[in-house]
Amino acid sequence: MSNRSKILFRKFLKWRYQNISNKQFTHIASAVIGLLAGLGAVTLKNLTHFIQHLLEGEIISDLHHAFYFIFPIIGLLLVLVIIKYFIRKKVGHGIPSTLYSISKQKGIMPRHQMWSSILTAPLTVGFGGSVGLEGPTVATGAALGSNFARIFHLNQTTRTLLIGAAAAGAMSSIFKAPIAAIVFAVEIFSLELTLASMIPLLLASITAVLTSYFFFGDDVLLHFDLQDKFKLHDVSFYVLLGVASALTSIYFSKVYFGIGNFFKKFDNPYKRLLIGGLLLGVIVYFVPPLFGEGYETINHILKGSVPNIITNNIFHVATDNIWVIIALLTGLILFKIVATSFTFGAGGIGGVFAPTLFTGSITGYVFALIINYSNLFSHQLSLINFAMVGMAGLMAGILQAPLTAIFLIAEITGGYELFIPLMIVASISFIITKRFVPHNIYAAELAKRGELLTHDKDKNVLMLLDLDKLIETNFVLLYPEMTLGDVVTNAVAKSSRNHFPVINEENEFLGILTINDIRSIMFDKNLYDKVKVRSLMHDGSDIIYYEKDSAEEILNKFKRSGAWNLVVLKDGKYFGFISKSRLLTAYRRKLINVTA
Repeated sequence: MSNRSKILFRKFLKWRYQNISNKQFTHIASAVIGLLAGLGAVTLKNLTHFIQHLLEGEIISDLHHAFYFIFPIIGLLLVLVIIKYFIRKKVGHGIPSTLYSISKQKGIMPRHQMWSSILTAPLTVGFGGSVGLEGPTVATGAALGSNFARIFHLNQTTRTLLIGAAAAGAMSSIFKAPIAAIVFAVEIFSLELTLASMIPLLLASITAVLTSYFFFGDDVLLHFDLQDKFKLHDVSFYVLLGVASALTSIYFSKVYFGIGNFFKKFDNPYKRLLIGGLLLGVIVYFVPPLFGEGYETINHILKGSVPNIITNNIFHVATDNIWVIIALLTGLILFKIVATSFTFGAGGIGGVFAPTLFTGSITGYVFALIINYSNLFSHQLSLINFAMVGMAGLMAGILQAPLTAIFLIAEITGGYELFIPLMIVASISFIITKRFVPHNIYAAELAKRGELLTHDKDKNVLMLLDLDKLIETNFVLLYPEMTLGDVVTNAVAKSSRNHFPVINEENEFLGILTINDIRSIMFDKNLYDKVKVRSLMHDGSDIIYYEKDSAEEILNKFKRSGAWNLVVLKDGKYFGFISKSRLLTAYRRKLINVTA
């Protein structure tokens, strides 16, 4: 930015502070962010479709099926090269990286995230990576919101709100479901649903969905026409579908985490690319419906065009046997998450939202097929309705966002005819899955490190504290061989502290010496050369470990020990102290900022 531009910008900021209140500017910013998020979604979608169109074009149509398994590897290799040599920074996985920025980086997201996913996600998905575009779209919008807030010097609370508004805008643009998008932002990003936050979310969602209508017209991702109404005697089967959705969600999550942990063992990105890319290529070669996001397969399910799915394989197997069809569809459920995990393991950039919808639609459809063709039940279920409700069941289980699941499917279906079954299936799936998988796929890693924001305000405030600012290091250091005279002359007389850390030559913490430990002898000069620190010091009440202890755990250590000061160790070495009074003061200040 030139000097003239900087001067003009400063004048604008001054004018803004004088003429536009923070509340008004937040509303304007939300609308702008919604527009930008909508444009980001349009760009990602169009780039992906352009790549897919090239791969299906006449130039390589003859080679398309023969070398099906090569395309994902090519796409993943291009992603790796772009990240390593062009972006040169880590490109996080959409929503998890956004959650991390909110909880640990004060809502500040790197500038490259505004465009890095736009380069890498279409290559991943367009070349056959079995992941979705929703996560990268949300991350792109969130980064735009974060950096927009930084440019205009907005505080952390407003910055977080704009990130949520961007996420709502991205989802609204993708699915043309503005209400579900707002619910998604509240559920996933743990935003406080108040009037102050509702208006910005609403404005962003509206502008984003209008952007989508401007570019795509009435075209939608999921094509559904409600033909069968909800029937009361189907309730028991919806309850069973809720259980089936929970079991599938648990399987999905466990496989995702298991394969992810397997790939973490490989430090070399090219080795991960080779292993993951080859395995993914083999899977999509034999099971082409797993190629890409999978919305084409979902729409076939919603239209009842199952033959188009099961015959789409290298053997072109066609069958009228319903149990073979059920077995083939079940295979898609089992292998979709495997293909998704291989894509991520190989270094692909994408999200799990689309794979969740893919798995959910087939789960609901297969469940209804089994009931309809089983001799155990003389009952006919609506295959399409159960496919739609199945998507809500998997969203509620895998993403642990039951309200998003309910409102998204309700908006897609164009009404509330399926609202009751949606509530039944989503709630059952969520409750059961939560019992076995405590955190959703987006938040599991953060939760494991104690860095996850939730709707628990007290925990959120503790998590948002900057521990580095709480650590005090201006203490006089003592050594075991120092005498009482040294302590009195060089420590007590020169320090306002009443406690002193004792360390060795390697800066390893050995213990603490307090004024109370020497109060009765500190004026007896006969003991100055006789008594040494080694005989006076004692262990600390507890120890704070810089690398792993969260603010919540530190507060618990203060409660358990009853101490007012605890020593901090970093890399196994003495680093400083944290006082309870300093921690509680910081907590009160942060609470005021968060609830403002």
